[in-house]
Amino acid sequence: MSTEFFELAIPLTSIFILPVIVPETATTQLEGHTRTFVLCRRRRLRVLWLCHHVTRIERSEREREMPAGHVNHNGVGPTAAMVPTYPPPESETEESWVWAQIKAEAHRDADSEPALASFLYATVLSHPSLARSLAFHLANKLCSSTLLSTLLYDLFLHSFSSSPSLISAVVADLLAVRHRDPACASFSHCLLNYKGFLAVQAHRVSHHLWTQNRRPLALALQSRIADVFAVDIHPAARIGKGILLDHATGVVVGETAVIGNNVSILHHVTLGGTGKAVGDRHPKIGDGVLIGAGATILGNIRIGEGAKIGAGSVVLIDVPPRTTAVGNPARLVGGKDKPARHDDLPSESMDHTSFIQEWSDYII
Repeated sequence: MSTEFFELAIPLTSIFILPVIVPETATTQLEGHTRTFVLCRRRRLRVLWLCHHVTRIERSEREREMPAGHVNHNGVGPTAAMVPTYPPPESETEESWVWAQIKAEAHRDADSEPALASFLYATVLSHPSLARSLAFHLANKLCSSTLLSTLLYDLFLHSFSSSPSLISAVVADLLAVRHRDPACASFSHCLLNYKGFLAVQAHRVSHHLWTQNRRPLALALQSRIADVFAVDIHPAARIGKGILLDHATGVVVGETAVIGNNVSILHHVTLGGTGKAVGDRHPKIGDGVLIGAGATILGNIRIGEGAKIGAGSVVLIDVPPRTTAVGNPARLVGGKDKPARHDDLPSESMDHTSFIQEWSDYII
């Protein structure tokens, strides 16, 4: 009978918030076998599991529970086809479906890349819910020597638990990124590695704190988000759901800015003030808007629903719905009197260039 060893390494400061568990199926079949916990040097905990046939048991259990159509951890599945980016109609809830996908993907990646096994266990597989996994991951990303991960974990988890709309927005953002970004290989890839997604979720908590009048803590969290993710969103800014911050580096969102639902924003975008106004002084972005890389939108102006802002544009006045504004200063494609209008939702199509022939005769 073969014996297999599993090793898990986590920071000592995270011990009490990382439950060490053995899958129920494995526990049942491994009763009486030794599970040894050893505290090693360098302030790291190494959890050694000595068990018989755990890999076979876990793999069999995962394959039985694998969502229909999902590629298994060996790269093949019932239908070795593309994994859907939206929940099927028969799924119970979007959250449960997305969380099942994330766990299946984490199992697959842990099997195929042993170097990531401890990381994936600590951040995903040891947690019973998406809220706990995200709270743990954000806490460890944003902690510092004086802002402890344990404090942040409690803060994030309490915010997610007390405000169901936050987790609903998290799920909508995961679906948006997975659906719109061709570079997003999986839901787990977005959850663990996409700093734009993580920055938005951390902002949601800082905004939650701001609305509860816990403003010093909200501002401290904003500072950590800017330091770690290079995304600076004021805690008072209001952001909808289904948001994609693609690449995200250098995104700045001012205090009185409002971003609607299903908006896609690329890197180095500024939603700022004009520098002289006070009070309500930042842009209002409608639903379904696409804002290209390096665009600057200044002042208390409105970008209409489904509008498109070209990369590098400087926008200082309102942009009508379903139109495209390009240039510095920005002007409407088709002219101010009869601007060209599009029927698609640019934040979904992510089409940045279809307006070029109407706007300019520039050729290379």
